[in-house]
Amino acid sequence: MRFPALPRIPLAWYNLRHDRPRLIVAVAGVTFAVLLMFMNLGFLGALVSTTSNFYDQFNGDIFLISPQSLEISSTKAFPRERLYQAAGLEGVQQTMPLYAEYTLWKNPETNLSRALFVYAFNPSDPVFLMPEFDTLEQRQALQQPNSAFIDRLSRPEFGPQTLGLETEADRRRITIVGQYELGGGFAADGTLIMSDQNFRRYFAPRPLDQISLGLVLLEPGANPQRVKAALQARLPADVEVYTKPEIIRKESQFWLQTTSIGFIFGLGVLVSFVVGTVIVYQILYTDIRDHLREYATLKAIGYSGGYLFKTVLQEAILLALMGYVPGLILALGLYELAYNATAGTLPMQMTIFRVIFVFTLTVLMCALSGLISVRKAVTADPAEVFA
Repeated sequence: MRFPALPRIPLAWYNLRHDRPRLIVAVAGVTFAVLLMFMNLGFLGALVSTTSNFYDQFNGDIFLISPQSLEISSTKAFPRERLYQAAGLEGVQQTMPLYAEYTLWKNPETNLSRALFVYAFNPSDPVFLMPEFDTLEQRQALQQPNSAFIDRLSRPEFGPQTLGLETEADRRRITIVGQYELGGGFAADGTLIMSDQNFRRYFAPRPLDQISLGLVLLEPGANPQRVKAALQARLPADVEVYTKPEIIRKESQFWLQTTSIGFIFGLGVLVSFVVGTVIVYQILYTDIRDHLREYATLKAIGYSGGYLFKTVLQEAILLALMGYVPGLILALGLYELAYNATAGTLPMQMTIFRVIFVFTLTVLMCALSGLISVRKAVTADPAEVFA
């Protein structure tokens, strides 16, 4: 005997709204998990961005670096002669040295010293793409003895950054003659750019023939991979050769894979996923337990286990949707708050990929909870429940 088709009733929605306090708690739990995932991914994305954004401002297509260097703030020096050897290759337009080191910057207001990262170059070389170093007047200002440009994005703890301000760097007088925007990232709270001659004064006895990074600017139309292969064949083993995308990837991988920072934020995403799964499971399991007689009645009047399975799964998806939207809104607010609180040095920006990725994780999280908790409803035996 065939039963007539049973009408479709939005049972999942009625089950959720039946106990409004429980629904609010469930949505809050999902929202909390979504917010945690967004924040951990935001910090992780900011980490990747700040560890490599300065390379976008370096006017080089290929980079030479010591194999002992882990990342830009811990570079090991290598002979400047390697740039001379690279300059003679076909496709190379210009080679330029870059120096990097930490100095102690004295806050003139508090008299406290704080580590500041320094880049140095020959002002006649077009090392930086930032407009602050384009004009002859700016380059001449940089050539003044005991002078430097300071990053506007440096932390307020370094003190005033007004032009003409005099303070101390490693107990030597220094004057701010210009500003730029670069960002220090996780390795530094601020940066300074000076001429190579001033670098020699502040970091003596380090000679200028030992450089931190070599920039190779290619002629228009030159193939970076072909020039890289030629450089690797010509240069000795005391330098490594990278294209710009490769050295950016190397820098990011160091912070993500070698340090604990990337692991911590990645683990935070996983913990958020687990926490959300447990919260939704507890809500759905409690709902099924409290309505076990109703589920058994549905089975007794002809509803299949598949229908009950879909009902619980629909509840889980509804919870995912209701918790995701407020989580996304809160994350956008906290991203803006973090950006403003760090004066732009922590570029937490919402991306389309992240929105889709967290939404997928949220649906998966709630669906997994539904799959775990639905077994009790599907296997409910009406005879035992009403016995």
